Amino acid sequence: SYNAPVGQYAQFAYTTALNDLLSHGEDTFLAGDSMITFWAEDGEEAYQDIFSLSADPGLDNQETLRKVFDKLKKQEPVEVEGIILKPDQRFYILALAPNAARLSVRFFYEDSFGKILENLSRHYERMRIVKPAWEEREYLGIRALLYETINPKSKDKTPVPNMASMTLQAILSGSRYPASLFTDTLIRIRAEQGKITWGRAAIIKAYLIQNMGWKEGEGYMGLKEESTERAYVLGRLFAVLEGIQMDANPEIKATIRDRYFNAACAAPASVFPVLIKLKNSHMKKLERDRGGLKIYYEKQLGQIMEKLTEFPRRLSLEEQGKFDLGYYHQMQKRYEKREADK
Repeated sequence: SYNAPVGQYAQFAYTTALNDLLSHGEDTFLAGDSMITFWAEDGEEAYQDIFSLSADPGLDNQETLRKVFDKLKKQEPVEVEGIILKPDQRFYILALAPNAARLSVRFFYEDSFGKILENLSRHYERMRIVKPAWEEREYLGIRALLYETINPKSKDKTPVPNMASMTLQAILSGSRYPASLFTDTLIRIRAEQGKITWGRAAIIKAYLIQNMGWKEGEGYMGLKEESTERAYVLGRLFAVLEGIQMDANPEIKATIRDRYFNAACAAPASVFPVLIKLKNSHMKKLERDRGGLKIYYEKQLGQIMEKLTEFPRRLSLEEQGKFDLGYYHQMQKRYEKREADK
């Protein structure tokens, strides 16, 4: 007690208040190993409801959240169940984690409710990216976002300890994302031989904008054909080369992505010359079987290759993220065309 003396009444008061907060399931949610609880200074539950759906939206309240953020952009008052929310209302978020039969405070954040919503809205804006046609979600909540860094086949579905709370705190305060969010996403992509979900692509885009100052990235919601960013263009090129292989061999089970993606992303100079040679044999087969596609791909390759002067020996982590985005955008464009053809 010498390092933090506390009286019996104070101890009774804060434990009673905390137990009451934690007993209301609608005012808490789990993020990784942290329990997140939150409350407004005046105790009005409407603020808790809006924060809960903003930080951790489900599939059934995406439209409600979109309306809230639309009103914020237009600087219109947000009304919930007949109550107009006050932007200057003080709001508190507490993240707790178990620690040797005790509680560890991951973070305690306090700000005006309007500022917190504004930071959440900016985060989701950075995460905006083209999605598969079957995806119904517009907003990826904190738990779904962290799930993108986890091996879907593992029994333990929790992210790296402390990363969940660090990521949530960064989102709420509008500060830099933890580096582990970016590196763990890249590691997950490499472990699955280049499998880039829309959530992983959105994380990469948001991280590069917020942490690396990639302001141009705000316009990279979909394919940026005019981009001359070397790593981004290389990612696009890899996607086109894979598309050529898939169209030349429709029954193929494993593509160049399964064998070459990781090496192409890290050391392009050692891999792309090999892929170009493979492409030549695939193009001959397309010319024989599907001449129109050969012309289409030749035009596409010409537009991409003219943006490259050489294949770099190495790509930094930041460039690897841009490579992944280029690959993802180009593949989504391919799927869009397939849907249009159907």
